[in-house]
Amino acid sequence: MKANELRSKGATELQDELIALLKEQFSLRMQIATQQLNNTSQLGRVRRDIARVRTILREKAVA
Repeated sequence: MKANELRSKGATELQDELIALLKEQFSLRMQIATQQLNNTSQLGRVRRDIARVRTILREKAVA
């Protein structure tokens, strides 16, 4: 997910995206705990996407 794509979205869309990413992160954590996850780099990608969304939300709130 690119930051430019996120900046073009509205605040409500970003909130929805954040909730979906947090659910995905939880799911990946559970898969790691039960040793079902093969590609552990997915967790890092999701964490970075969550940080991007939160950063863009913060930028919109300040502006």
